[in-house]
Amino acid sequence: MRSLRDFGSGVGFFLRGVGWVARNGRWWLFGLIPAVIAFAVYVVALILLGTNALSLAEFMTPFADSWSWAQAFRVTVAIALFLGGLALAVVTFAAITLTIGEPFYEKLSAKVDGVEEADGQPWWRTLPRSVKDSLVTLMFVLMFTVPLFFLGFVPVLGQTVVPVLGAAVSGFFLTVELSTLGMERRGLLRKDRFRLLRGNLPVALGFGVAVFLLFMVPLVAVVAMPAAVAGAALMVRERLAP
Repeated sequence: MRSLRDFGSGVGFFLRGVGWVARNGRWWLFGLIPAVIAFAVYVVALILLGTNALSLAEFMTPFADSWSWAQAFRVTVAIALFLGGLALAVVTFAAITLTIGEPFYEKLSAKVDGVEEADGQPWWRTLPRSVKDSLVTLMFVLMFTVPLFFLGFVPVLGQTVVPVLGAAVSGFFLTVELSTLGMERRGLLRKDRFRLLRGNLPVALGFGVAVFLLFMVPLVAVVAMPAAVAGAALMVRERLAP
């Protein structure tokens, strides 16, 4: 029961982030700028993936040339490739948007955190470290999502357990990315951030899964990004690293 309450608490932090940006419309518009830029890049990439998915499937499955049902199999592979690309886009959207818009979101996160001036080095000096941390997180994401991608082809298991596990994994790493600003402000290194999130796993999952499910809806990801940053700042301040 406690885990369920903590999961609900994580969802609640995101909803409070929504409430914060609703009361501070100027900051919401401010936070939309990098999200719109990142969204445009992802739209182009997904269109290219969608238009070439069948060709990629044919390239990946030469062993199916002699099958009577090769076309149906390759269409299924193409759909899976596109859905896998979409899921990867959802997971990496926050990381890319935060990297593009670090000076924007640093200011937004600091405002929510109650800090007038964000402490630390200028954003252009911390950018290499932020990119490195995002790449490390992406490596962990791929370690989990690639096996889940192939498990998705297993009958029954792929349509029941795998999507739930995928949402949990993606949600956790979304929380990792979104909570980085607040935790870095407190001087926490990457290993310390992971330790805190693992120690508060139900909260991290509640927050991240809520964000992940919303980010699956294309335009909602753009609109919700400032709220996700605000909610993460509240979660770090009040629950993870008060």
